[in-house]
Amino acid sequence: MAQTLRNTCCNDDSQELPAGFAMAEVIEINSLEELQPYQLAWNALHLQTPRASFFQTYDWFVTFWRHHGANQQMRVLIVRSSDSTIGILPLCIVEKEYRLTTVRVLTYPLSDWGMWYGPLGPNRSATLFMALQHLRNTHREWDVIDLCWTSGASGDGDATRRAMSAAGWQPQSAPHQESSVVRFSETNWEDYHRGLSKKWRHEIRRQTRNLQREGTVEFIRHRPQSAADGDGDPRWDLFDQCVEISRGGWQAKVTNGNTLCHDSVLEFLTDCHAQAARLGMMDMAILQFAGTPVAFQYNYFSRGEVSGLRMGYLSAMRDKGVGKLLLAKFIEDSFERGDQSLDLGIGEYDFKSRFRTNVETSYRYCYYPWNALRGQGVRLTQWLKQRLTNDRTVKETKAKPAIA
Repeated sequence: MAQTLRNTCCNDDSQELPAGFAMAEVIEINSLEELQPYQLAWNALHLQTPRASFFQTYDWFVTFWRHHGANQQMRVLIVRSSDSTIGILPLCIVEKEYRLTTVRVLTYPLSDWGMWYGPLGPNRSATLFMALQHLRNTHREWDVIDLCWTSGASGDGDATRRAMSAAGWQPQSAPHQESSVVRFSETNWEDYHRGLSKKWRHEIRRQTRNLQREGTVEFIRHRPQSAADGDGDPRWDLFDQCVEISRGGWQAKVTNGNTLCHDSVLEFLTDCHAQAARLGMMDMAILQFAGTPVAFQYNYFSRGEVSGLRMGYLSAMRDKGVGKLLLAKFIEDSFERGDQSLDLGIGEYDFKSRFRTNVETSYRYCYYPWNALRGQGVRLTQWLKQRLTNDRTVKETKAKPAIA
């Protein structure tokens, strides 16, 4: 299904479209078979996308869809001009269950596996503009637009707001997730290490000495080059060790979890591992003690940026501090490799706050059509919850005794 959108909108945003977008057309893709001819174009645009991650690759999308697409509707929007693909916006419609109804949500296909998502290509603002114009002019099969995992108003998030406003939609924005980040490019290992708390440095040294007195400690890290560069080695032995460590930790006791050891996602993550290794975008590390794998970190890698996916350690080794020791060695090794950053993932855990140098926030931009009753019901419910939360906070603040 293709629709040509010409630059005739009576809106200031339309005047900012780069050359090539004014007479562009938007082609909507609804199946993997239709998408396959655009694989090379997707790969080329990924190379031109700032901070593009493994989650934005064609291979990850196809792998994700084969495992999780059965209950979703694909809506990938291809922006083309003069027989060239100049932008891609991957979207999908997901049905979400609420207390009283089921709502059809148009969103990005990330499902909280990563921290960031958005359009592909160097002109992301224009791609968003053209794609949302297409959505405005086609039959609505969704109740809510929820574009999560975007940057704030100073970055792409502002482009999202402006594109939605240009389509005649008034978006509501709110913080979505916070992630702890180590910025290697802003310091060096010596200064970074000195910046850690004195107590934390002492604890790492003490636990390292204790562990080394009891047995041999070995740090193993594997980050292959791509298959195109003659590598792509997945090191399935190390991947299996990561899974086994996960099974021996607290994560295995979480019945609704999605860590490496859970059957609901293991096959999907295994297929992703093969693709990431082939692309040279996989990065994993193991800490072995006396020949036994005791802690792991599993990550994806793209252009100097490491995205932490999962980490864990054997429950029996918890008092030995093997998790923090592995992370400390991992960070030191990343400094030596010249990495740009390490995203430790969402969650306000104590160890993350001790190791991080920055906190980054992603945002969500939502639109609820006035004539979508189910969407308006969700909007009203969320407003009431926020109102009750705010009222409770005010009451608790007033109830606190004044400090003398």
